[in-house]
Amino acid sequence: IYQQFILVAGSSRMQLFKRLPMAAEGGKCAPPKASCSAGPRTTRRCARVVTNTLASNKSTVKASELDEIQRVRQAAQVAVSKPPAAASTWVDRYENEPRKGSDILVQSLEREGVDQVFAYPGGASMEIHQALTRSPTIQNYLCRHEQGEIFAAEGWAKTTGRVGVCIATSGPGATNLVTGLADAMMDSVPLVAITGQVPRRFIGTDAFQETPIVEITRSITKHNYLVMDIKDLPRIVKEAFYLARSGRPGPVLIDVPKDIQQQLAVPDWNTPMSITAYISRLPPPPKVSQLEAVIEALRNARKPVIYAGGGCLDASEELRAFARAVGAPITQTLMGLGSFPTDDPQSMQMLGMHGTVYANYAIDQSDLLVALGVRFDDRVTGKLETFAQRATIVHIDIDTAEIGKNKIAQVAICSDVKTSLQGLNKLLSKEGLSESISSQYAEWRQEIEDKKKEFPMRYPVREDVIVPQHAIEVLGEETQGEAIITTGVGQHQMWAAQWYPYREPRRWVTSGGLGSMGFGLPSALGAAAAFDGQNGRPKRTVVDIDGDGSFLMNCQELATIFVDKLDVKIMLLNNQHLGMVVQWEDRFYKANRAHTYLGSREAEWHETGNEADIYPDFVGMAKSFNVAAKRVIKKEELRGAIREMLDTPGPFLLEVMVPHIEHVLPMIPGGASFKEIITEGDGTVKY
Repeated sequence: IYQQFILVAGSSRMQLFKRLPMAAEGGKCAPPKASCSAGPRTTRRCARVVTNTLASNKSTVKASELDEIQRVRQAAQVAVSKPPAAASTWVDRYENEPRKGSDILVQSLEREGVDQVFAYPGGASMEIHQALTRSPTIQNYLCRHEQGEIFAAEGWAKTTGRVGVCIATSGPGATNLVTGLADAMMDSVPLVAITGQVPRRFIGTDAFQETPIVEITRSITKHNYLVMDIKDLPRIVKEAFYLARSGRPGPVLIDVPKDIQQQLAVPDWNTPMSITAYISRLPPPPKVSQLEAVIEALRNARKPVIYAGGGCLDASEELRAFARAVGAPITQTLMGLGSFPTDDPQSMQMLGMHGTVYANYAIDQSDLLVALGVRFDDRVTGKLETFAQRATIVHIDIDTAEIGKNKIAQVAICSDVKTSLQGLNKLLSKEGLSESISSQYAEWRQEIEDKKKEFPMRYPVREDVIVPQHAIEVLGEETQGEAIITTGVGQHQMWAAQWYPYREPRRWVTSGGLGSMGFGLPSALGAAAAFDGQNGRPKRTVVDIDGDGSFLMNCQELATIFVDKLDVKIMLLNNQHLGMVVQWEDRFYKANRAHTYLGSREAEWHETGNEADIYPDFVGMAKSFNVAAKRVIKKEELRGAIREMLDTPGPFLLEVMVPHIEHVLPMIPGGASFKEIITEGDGTVKY
């Protein structure tokens, strides 16, 4: 039973395989035991997969399946013994001499190719920081808060596609990483977080700055470690990086007691990884028969839609080739923006709660939905029962836990999207097949074009104020759509997704699943470090489009971008309110303001028009950090101010005053269907 489950399910998420209790009879999961780290939801999914497998195979493992298991096991053995790529050119500066555990840890990072980390020191991690000063290749960026550092590591990872690294001390330092770990888990960000811990003999005694961070983060990490033997350090670091980047990426935490950091040892760099079972469970490439089922679905369809998510970011080239070959309209999730050019005629831009009318219309009317690297999130689907209710669903995803979780797929392939698209493109390249399929959709493409003309993306054109959508549109024009854009969370985030052109993957950095306010500035910091133009790294413009509420949550990182000379541009859309909550108050709570005004209580700038009533003074704040800053209120001064921001060397904050009555539209209310989409109105209207 277990072998068949592994062969079919093979999830990339470590969490799915932490001691799932299985009953042999009937293929059902036993009730979760205290030692089981899989929650009830995961257990139910496992039971469903096992039951389906048994029903189809009658508990008999075929010879071909046994061969496949053996092949995967052999591949796993090769993978665990293979050294990191950077290790081939790495030189041990200590040779065969003993060195501290902290130096072994830092050297392990070097062997993984790490050259930039984000770390804040403390009592339990200062040995690691001392070791970092002895590293000839690793540069540390001293963020001013641990949440800032893990968001910076996320920004670094999201823009490079590599594993980001952050380091914190024990106790409050470690717990300050929790939001970032949850954020990385939900957005599938490859991350290794290293925390100092009290000495082993003090663990469990409520020692000063002791927190059980492994237990705290167990459900929001892909895996985590508490190092209890210095001999395990090289292996654990190697495993952590492999786990973080393989399968469905995610965060891994390593907790290192201080006495381990101080202990002397000679490391064995050749110790193999001990995760053979995990590697053998990674989904294999798709079978030709599975891909042929997708082709058959495309042949039978007349109104197909390609629905691309964050799983397509590293398969952008293959996705574009597939979309061109089949000629189907394509829409992207918030996390998938840039995997296909949003300004391409074939693109319908973003779908979901704040997606375009025509993208949501296409989903509603489609007879085939090709879902690639997506998880059918509630902000995309709205009312699940009505989402793509007329469509046959093809779902390709590397995480088996996502297959059938929210929507049942008629054609389900648990495999890497990139490999799957390569296989599909190969089948489509057969003579005449692509043209034959694409020609079937001519009327459908015209129907979508008509909807684009009927319901174009638009915003109010005003001369008396700067409309936020207009500010983002001008930024897109001035940067020619080539900047890396980061955001906080709120209205500005949705406007940035709607109005900035994303033509390449990994140019869009935002907190999607968790929706963490304060994400914009530190993630921009990480992106700017990755693309600073130094030591062979490319140079790119990085702009944080932020809101006043979100920016305040991590504004201390102004110090980091100044001290480390990071070229971060901040376009702060200041409406003096928590804009997205205000929008919901306007729509659903009769505009009753429940603690959503962030300005001074004595005088509100939107009422007085007096610039002295703008609170806080973000320009003054930035200048106190020696960051150049400017405020713009008049529309005619906007373009020049944006140009000045982009042309000024080093960090720059541009505060753009915008009205608080603007609403993000279109909007499908939470849990509603496409038929309830809202396309008109703002805060001046009573609902």
